[in-house]
Amino acid sequence: MKQPGNEPQMNTDHPWFDPSLGTRERVDTLVGAMTLREKIAQMLHEAPPIPRLGVPAYNWWNECLHGVARAGQATVFPQAIGMAATFDAPLVFRVFDAIADEARAKHHQAAKQGNRKIYFGLTYWTPNINLFRDPRWGRGQETYGEDPYLTARLAVAACTAMQGDDPKHLKLVATPKHFAVHSGPEPLRHTFDAVVSERDLRETYLPHFKAAVQEGKAASVMGAYNRTLGEPCCGSRRLLQTILREEWGFEGYVVSDCWAIKDFHMHHKVTKTREESVALAVRNGCDLNCGDAYGALLDAVKEGLVTEAEIDVSVKRLFEARMRLGLFDPEEKVPYAAIPPSVVRCPKHLDLALETARKSIVLLKNDGVLPLSRNLNVIGVVGPNADNKTAMLANYHGFSPNVVTVADGILDRLSVGSEMTTGTGCHLYRDEPVLEGAHRFRVRPRTDAIVAVLGNTTELEGEEGGVALSDGGGDRVRIGLPGRQRELLEALHAQGKPIVLVVLSGSPIDLSDVAPYCNAILYAWYPGEQGGNAVADVIFGDCNPSGRLPVTLVRSLDQLPPFEDYAMAGRTYRFMTEAPQYRFGFGLSYTRFAYANLALDVPGRAAAGPQAVMQPTDTVEVGVEVSNAGERDGDEVVQLYVSDVEASVPVPRLHLEGFARVSLKAGETRRLTFTLKPEQLVCYRDDGTPFLEPGDFRISVGGGQPDDPASGAVSALLTLVSEA
Repeated sequence: MKQPGNEPQMNTDHPWFDPSLGTRERVDTLVGAMTLREKIAQMLHEAPPIPRLGVPAYNWWNECLHGVARAGQATVFPQAIGMAATFDAPLVFRVFDAIADEARAKHHQAAKQGNRKIYFGLTYWTPNINLFRDPRWGRGQETYGEDPYLTARLAVAACTAMQGDDPKHLKLVATPKHFAVHSGPEPLRHTFDAVVSERDLRETYLPHFKAAVQEGKAASVMGAYNRTLGEPCCGSRRLLQTILREEWGFEGYVVSDCWAIKDFHMHHKVTKTREESVALAVRNGCDLNCGDAYGALLDAVKEGLVTEAEIDVSVKRLFEARMRLGLFDPEEKVPYAAIPPSVVRCPKHLDLALETARKSIVLLKNDGVLPLSRNLNVIGVVGPNADNKTAMLANYHGFSPNVVTVADGILDRLSVGSEMTTGTGCHLYRDEPVLEGAHRFRVRPRTDAIVAVLGNTTELEGEEGGVALSDGGGDRVRIGLPGRQRELLEALHAQGKPIVLVVLSGSPIDLSDVAPYCNAILYAWYPGEQGGNAVADVIFGDCNPSGRLPVTLVRSLDQLPPFEDYAMAGRTYRFMTEAPQYRFGFGLSYTRFAYANLALDVPGRAAAGPQAVMQPTDTVEVGVEVSNAGERDGDEVVQLYVSDVEASVPVPRLHLEGFARVSLKAGETRRLTFTLKPEQLVCYRDDGTPFLEPGDFRISVGGGQPDDPASGAVSALLTLVSEA
């Protein structure tokens, strides 16, 4: 059969190309026909073709954190941290379903052109579900925030959407990463040992990975660069074998982070040679090597460090994934192969990108200045991020020919009788004069309002080695506004005009000394190609802001333990005792919401009410009435928190265990119901063993954390008793 492009002609007259056979039979037959050298070559991310067996080349490395990345045109959705701010798992599912459609269309078109290179495959190293435990981490933007429950729900949505619902074929392969206990510091990731207690490991660092594997059915997992409790994560028997495969029943393949295997001997010093490193990784369950270290497996076999039978296990896992993707089936047998190229950046996906960006924007402050009228005489739009396309994107992004900046969006929505003035006002990060020279911006007497667009870009935060301007090797060493941005805000405030601050950033910024100079603050993250339209829609009231913080905004770094400390004490809303500036789950609206009639119902027991008793085998239905008590339609993010008030072991102060986004017309009331399962009430012994302890639990439901007066939260008491 003639192949397109410059590919060698392949003979597909082999049993592994027969879709009527079982997957395992096809895989066993194919791997059995391969030489040891051929098997080893297939364990590298850039797997070469095997013409004699009809096996085409395949590159395993692909990225899609917020759209297909690095592979030409694709819809650029808000970065993952922005998706997390929507608190909307069904929306995240729709986003990744769209991403998977574009990935499939791009793959098949590229294959027709003979392009089997990097970023055009079907195995995606997404989602990043590490916890954003410290605001300094440059890659926190790639995550779903600081909470294990929120991360788990969004991870499951992403994985199930990416992999599709066809009973025989995967749409894509989802790869939750980086397993496990990984979140900076970036410059230390090749040498660092993340030391955690067994309680923190099981209570905080693993639950969302477990959900992605067991509920999301992720077909792949990526290991982390660092060590965890002494073992390099990409060669950890405990992580990859005991926990992942034996405890959780994972049957997919594990891929190393890129060039992580060489760290074993070069930096972690747990092995002495390349051969020892690759043997350790394969024996302990790392099947695929991003990099070239596995080229040493042939010598490792000769030295008796690993056997061909152990290599076969990994190779079979890899080819099972390729078979499930339909890469050895006729295209007419693979439903996803029919997705047309026209789906890429189609109107439906652009609308979805806009919807996601709108729902991600968090209103942190509003003294009544918002929403603005479209019929202003003059509006000033100023700041280094005001007309900065880079600030709309994030790391691992795709390419759009029509990125809409904040200035673009505002101008497009202004009355034709209005005027907009623009300027940078200051440099993003350099110590250059404010409102002078290249940054000149004049506030006119007729100016009605100023929108200051400040914050970060991926020039200042991101991955180690990829952010040349970061003081922390990708991380931030300071979490205030960069450069002289605060000075710019002070100078604008001195003009006596209403000021709306729009923050573009992938991470929390300390706004404690900034808020007094603003009438309103919008946190818009890195909102993607439609971000400017979304910000403008919120500013002018076409969209009621409804995003909620997926991370805590601390007052200063003094509120946090050292970055290198992976203990959870004092970190995130679950364990912080000091009041931050803005709480996890916080966000304002242009309307008001009220909560009433919280009731707990344990089926088969007493009638529902503000108190309930349950046994360890019961589930609890939590019902609450939510009302839009204002004059505007809007979305509320209803949040359920659990507090164990009688625990005999250390437990989180409170923890999120349910959330739902609900759209309510002005004056509308709706009753929502959440289900609490016994496993959501467990605490952990010192050895990490979960157990249910009799006692009282406070169940709180509101528009934020129960200790935030603005949340309107109502509470009920749940008592867990031992079975009679």
